[in-house]
Amino acid sequence: MEPLPRGPGRVSWPLTCLVLLSLPGWPGAGAQVSRDFKLQQPQDKVSVAAGETLTLTCTTSGNAPAGPVKWLKGWGSGNQTIYDQTNALTHGVRAVNGSDIDFTIRIRDVQPKDAGTYYCVKFRKSVSGDEVYQHGKGTEVSVRAKPTPPVVSGPEDRAGPGQSVAFTCTAGGFFPEDISVKWLKDGVPISAQQPTITPERMKSSYNMVSTVTMPLGVDDVRSQVVCEVRHPTLTAPLRETYQLRQALRVSPSIQVDADPPSPVGVNKTVKFTCHVKGFYPRDVAITWLENGTEMNMENVSQPVETPQGLFKLTRLVEVKAMEEKNGSVFTCRVVHDAQEPVDRTATLWITATSKSETTDSSQTVNGGFLMIYIVVGVVCAVLALLVAAILYLIRVKQSKGKSSPSARLHEPEKSSEATTQESDPNNLTYADLNFDREKKTIRRMVEMSQQSEYACIQPSRAPNGDDNLTYADLDMVHLSKAPKRPAPHPEETGSEYASVQIPRK
Repeated sequence: MEPLPRGPGRVSWPLTCLVLLSLPGWPGAGAQVSRDFKLQQPQDKVSVAAGETLTLTCTTSGNAPAGPVKWLKGWGSGNQTIYDQTNALTHGVRAVNGSDIDFTIRIRDVQPKDAGTYYCVKFRKSVSGDEVYQHGKGTEVSVRAKPTPPVVSGPEDRAGPGQSVAFTCTAGGFFPEDISVKWLKDGVPISAQQPTITPERMKSSYNMVSTVTMPLGVDDVRSQVVCEVRHPTLTAPLRETYQLRQALRVSPSIQVDADPPSPVGVNKTVKFTCHVKGFYPRDVAITWLENGTEMNMENVSQPVETPQGLFKLTRLVEVKAMEEKNGSVFTCRVVHDAQEPVDRTATLWITATSKSETTDSSQTVNGGFLMIYIVVGVVCAVLALLVAAILYLIRVKQSKGKSSPSARLHEPEKSSEATTQESDPNNLTYADLNFDREKKTIRRMVEMSQQSEYACIQPSRAPNGDDNLTYADLDMVHLSKAPKRPAPHPEETGSEYASVQIPRK
């Protein structure tokens, strides 16, 4: 900081004044010596673009007191020396000519921070140091700075269709403050608030913030917004694009299908399919659960993008419809974009007819064997009956061969006088035929009775061809009426008895 000029002191004695005036460095003496000295700083205002070189002009004329010429930025306590004739304090600043009368300087690569008012000052030496002797009126320097490329930011969290979302566009470091902002969605202008412009501290530049609020839709997956910034330092507007899908979340629609639908037969294979459609972003996780227990899945597919920019995904699980799974609940759990899980369920039902069919099918083999056993048993029983019948017939035939045949004819006697009376079953006439098969002496068996008549017939020789039969030719014989009596008992063993009842004429 350089001290400002000081006025002369007041003295009471003329001799002291003369002595002081004779001393070098006193203002009065300097004025007397360099009354014709002039310092010229012709530039009132200078505007330069950032990055360019700034030229500040300062010249002197006439006799000048001893002391340097300096360039100061600002005046008062906050001034800053940017050029010193003796040692060039500031980097990037140099004198154009370096002569004793031309103190024009150049500042390379000017930045907004270099904006301000510059003074060219002539100092003179004194016992207390360099003092300001004369200075220019100052040059106001402005640095035209382009705004930084705009930055567009959206919400921290994604929003769903129908929700309004705010988008912000920021730019800074520009000068002058005249700036305009325009918002566009898919090339169509949209209304926005006026930008907020604030100066930067310690810098001669400004910052800008612009905000627009708009609702989102499902179709905005492929939409975009543009922040367009215009400034006097720009030959073309600056643009920044924001893809709305960065702020959008479209939740999926979830549907569970069963093929074939319930109820199903036992041991049928049922395919449960979980359809997850129309979601964005593509980050999704699908899990199948059986009665709350996670199921193992293989061949996990990846989401497929639709023409609208959304995604879809299908996840399949196959289940065998066993009886113990009847009533089981199968759940498709979907977690989209780290949100809360969403469940869709389907229940497996097994038909009762299918259950009986399963029982019948499980017994088919045993039933077949049982039928075979029944058939075999019936055949064996029939064969056994045939064998028993054959044995019985053989025994009967053998029994006939060992005895003499006997035949008894029963003919009810009918009186000529009582034709109108009822027939008496005991009014019979009997005839016993005893035959000796082995041609032995005929044994007569006559029941002695006064009320019975018997006829015995001697058979002739049996015809050839059957030794077991005895033939007798009988002519009807009129027998006297016998009294009522029970039928005779069969003959003794060894004879065959035949009883024939003939109605009486």
